[in-house]
Amino acid sequence: MNPWLPVAPCMPATCLTRSAPGVSRLRRTLRLAAVVSMVLAGAVLAFTVRGCGVARRIRLTSAWSRLVLRALGIRVEVRRGFIFLAGSAAGLRVAPSVESAPLIVANHVSWLDPLVMAVVLPSRLLAKREVRGWPVVGGLVAGAGALFIDRERLSALPEAVGGVAAALREGRPVAAFPEGTTWCGREMGAFRPAVFQAALDAGAPVRPVALRYLDRDGAPASAAAYVGDDTLWSSICRVVAFRGLTVEVTLLPPVQAGDRRSLAWAAESSIASVVVAPSAHGIRVAA
Repeated sequence: MNPWLPVAPCMPATCLTRSAPGVSRLRRTLRLAAVVSMVLAGAVLAFTVRGCGVARRIRLTSAWSRLVLRALGIRVEVRRGFIFLAGSAAGLRVAPSVESAPLIVANHVSWLDPLVMAVVLPSRLLAKREVRGWPVVGGLVAGAGALFIDRERLSALPEAVGGVAAALREGRPVAAFPEGTTWCGREMGAFRPAVFQAALDAGAPVRPVALRYLDRDGAPASAAAYVGDDTLWSSICRVVAFRGLTVEVTLLPPVQAGDRRSLAWAAESSIASVVVAPSAHGIRVAA
């Protein structure tokens, strides 16, 4: 099996629990209409800003993503967390505060994740090559300045890593989901180390970010998960019907290590300390 095409064990039948009573049918219809309008507006925007600089496209993508999340009724909460690492790794340390652009890495739960990242930490997205060919969405992602990776061709990895490193050297943060696939949010997959080489090559810090989707009582909510043989339409319908969906974004300290595998392990362990074993650490800094 291609190591860049991991398969998570999460499936809709086993991981997506039945939601509590949701919003009214009218509210669902209004949310869907608002999202469709935003997607169409985004497609036009992506086409018109292609001649703009990357920084401007990133800012516009952030603003557009915020409006889409509001249309879906999703609240974003940002927290600052502390790093928790099990065991030790040679050369591992928490990075000091730095000015250079970071490689931002997060666990992957939903198609909503890139929107959340664009709102909280505006950056260039590292996306799989297939996304570029998706109707409307492909144009939106490309227009936002995304970098693409072909996970079916291992020979293409050095070029993709080089592109990420170049963006980091230029002072452009890059956001990636190193698990290579989505999980339901209760567990995580191992972080693939290839993209971390870009941070080492560019001398850039790695910033771990933990994503958790919660219900109105603060309990984990599976409604936003997009896993296994689930369809995008089914996932969208669950999200628009959900009452009080919140995505909690925990910003963890940057990490450094001497090699890409240790760096991947450090980021994965930091995020897992929040996602797999949530604790009371972290201070809410924004809403």
